[in-house]
Amino acid sequence: QVQLVESGGGLVQAGGSLRLSCAASRSILSFNAMGWYRQAPGKQREMVASITSITSARSTNYADSVKGRFSISSDNAKNTVYLQMDSLKPEDTAVYRCFAHGLVLSWGQGTQVTVSS
Repeated sequence: QVQLVESGGGLVQAGGSLRLSCAASRSILSFNAMGWYRQAPGKQREMVASITSITSARSTNYADSVKGRFSISSDNAKNTVYLQMDSLKPEDTAVYRCFAHGLVLSWGQGTQVTVSS
């Protein structure tokens, strides 16, 4: 069982930026995919961004609502996946959770992102 620890959440004004980090307790090269979901109060969980085939020919996927503003990347040496969030909007406010899809699906504890207008 891998441990995923998120960091980087916080309070930011609209138009600002945050970078979330998801540090895994072991090599991320064994995962088929990693990424981020978010859930705001009263709303359904939404897949924000994912990166697949981390070892080679990686591909990235984004929710339409964040395309052009968010960017997902990985640092295999640090066993960490990042989510760079720019041009943040109040509707981006949510708890963001990292996931890793290997033999099992693992989740981080979540980090709160709050965007004020």
